[in-house]
Amino acid sequence: MRKELEPLMTPWKIGNCEIKNRFVLTSMGGTDLFGWMEKNHFDKVGAKFIMEVAKNNCGLVLPGCQPVYNPMFGQWLYKNKKMYRDLAKWMPEFHKTGAKLFIQLTAGFGRSFTISSMMETLYTNPVLRAVSKPFMNLDKITASASASPNRWSDKVPSREMTKEEIQEFVDAFAKSAKLCKDAGVDGVEVHAVHEGYLLDQFTLPYVNKRTDEYGGSLENRYRFAADIVKAIKKECGKDFPVSLRYSVVSKTKGFREGALPGEEYTEVGRDMAESEKAARFLQDAGYDMLNCDNGTYDAWYWAHPPIYMPENCNLADVEHIRQFVDIPVVCAGRLDPAAAAESIKAGRLDGAGFARNFLADQEWITKLINDREEDIRPCILCHNGCFNMCHYKGVPNDQALSDSLALARCAVNAETMQWNKHYIKKTAAPKTVAIIGGGIGGMEAARVLKLRGHNPVIYEKSDKLGGTFIAASAESYKGKLRDLLDWYRREMNKLGIEIRYNTEITSVEETGADEVIVATGSKPRFFRNVPGFDKTVEACEFLNGKPVGDRVAVIGGGLTGCEIAYELALQGKHPVIIEMKDDLVSQTGVCLANSSYLREWFALHKTPVYLETAVKEVRDGSVVCKTKNGDITIECDSVISSVGYIPNPIAPEKGGVHLVGDCRQIGNLRSVIWNAYETAMKI
Repeated sequence: MRKELEPLMTPWKIGNCEIKNRFVLTSMGGTDLFGWMEKNHFDKVGAKFIMEVAKNNCGLVLPGCQPVYNPMFGQWLYKNKKMYRDLAKWMPEFHKTGAKLFIQLTAGFGRSFTISSMMETLYTNPVLRAVSKPFMNLDKITASASASPNRWSDKVPSREMTKEEIQEFVDAFAKSAKLCKDAGVDGVEVHAVHEGYLLDQFTLPYVNKRTDEYGGSLENRYRFAADIVKAIKKECGKDFPVSLRYSVVSKTKGFREGALPGEEYTEVGRDMAESEKAARFLQDAGYDMLNCDNGTYDAWYWAHPPIYMPENCNLADVEHIRQFVDIPVVCAGRLDPAAAAESIKAGRLDGAGFARNFLADQEWITKLINDREEDIRPCILCHNGCFNMCHYKGVPNDQALSDSLALARCAVNAETMQWNKHYIKKTAAPKTVAIIGGGIGGMEAARVLKLRGHNPVIYEKSDKLGGTFIAASAESYKGKLRDLLDWYRREMNKLGIEIRYNTEITSVEETGADEVIVATGSKPRFFRNVPGFDKTVEACEFLNGKPVGDRVAVIGGGLTGCEIAYELALQGKHPVIIEMKDDLVSQTGVCLANSSYLREWFALHKTPVYLETAVKEVRDGSVVCKTKNGDITIECDSVISSVGYIPNPIAPEKGGVHLVGDCRQIGNLRSVIWNAYETAMKI
């Protein structure tokens, strides 16, 4: 381990509980021990993930949050005693790793509950609403501190919780915590005065308009969270550690409106002045640790930082709040281990929280310790596999049901949380497999084939591996994507995979292989019916270095077009976005944390955005567009086309020939990697 990282390996205490090092796995939905959005049970898949992390030198492990009242089926967490007995049998094996386990308990989501189109139908149809109540009581699930709009939908508003309901939750926390303690768990974490979840909604002035003892003053607004820790301590004893997930500052301008890094704004939630008092108040109520970041669901990019957010985006605020408490403080959120180590050494921080890193590579701490940093498969902050809840104008959470029910998978690691179907199985009949195309899909297929015992041979028409991912990772802020590309290239070298560069294959028969994987990617769409479209610079051409002028019209406001416009602006140029749909990034699979950052960034920096606008003609120095109100002309120096791609296979899929990635179906990095893995497993 690098010397500057050594402070991360020092022991520390939460109350009387000693933690062997400063690495903390912070909770992620889907890594739960008692199931996620299903009937509560001891979850073997979640337990496997937690155990892998613990075996690989994590000091404190927090599984995914467990609602004390299950949104699905309306079950109270303390009522299923069998799963606690199962947990008790598992805990001795866990403790052999030397790690400590805190189970995170949550009061739920309130107005942040992710409403889908199906849920809108259940709620707005009186008959379906009554029929669905036993397994999904949306009226109860979405109840908040006060009547307020849902983060995702205008059709399912939140009502005010009653005092009786509040007390019911307080009691449930205490009963659930006691069962965890009796099962051998080292502590619990209360979720959360954090991220705009239910407990946080009580603390935030823009949500909480109550006039009873749970509204108004700081003491009243934080009473719910204080009552919970007092009840847990009464039930479990004062020495049983209780952590609190805590957002230092809300970074929120209003409902569905966040504040970007460096933006001047008026805080409607918790500002730093209140946080200084609140942190002390919560400590005095009985909390033994604050596990910190920033933000709310209205400013979601703080708690779930996309690649556009600065590294260590929450660290300075967490270090500041550390001065106002005597209990340990953990920071999470795109945290760099070296920055965390320096802060811990200086006494400004106690623990370093990481989450998505563990989805990409459960062994990353072990590799860090053993000076194998180059072998760490990097998280690229995409949210494609772990948390791809997406939202755009007029549409609530637009996410596949399979993704809603199976969070915490990983775009870059097909095996994570999918070990039942994605695992390396050695072949009994080794084959030579030709892979045509050395992009990410081709390299992932080659990697899996080699690990299984096959002999993959990559045919790459250029002089380097990477394909279109070279362009996709080219923007200045995409260092993590370039790290992933480097990781794949090293894996090819480590595994000794044969690569034939500068070799273009035009027919699968040329290879003479037993089987062939075609991974030739896609080709850009070309609007032949738009005069002058040939004057445009295609997106990948720009990303690969083709120069453009100062004022650049970007045709296409999907994710790729918006990221290009963002890069142009960072370069000091003046982009203009032209999009046919009624919102930017109006596509599934892109997490709201990512898309809302881009939308709000363009709004803050007054980037011209033309929605519901179609290009009619590209001219020298301008673009003519059709809008609802007639034709307009947009002056520009250059035009970049980002209007999508179409599959470009060199052969159809048939016996012995397999298509992977975008040459099969246009998707994202997750679909490319998972499809390549699955295809390689079938051979």
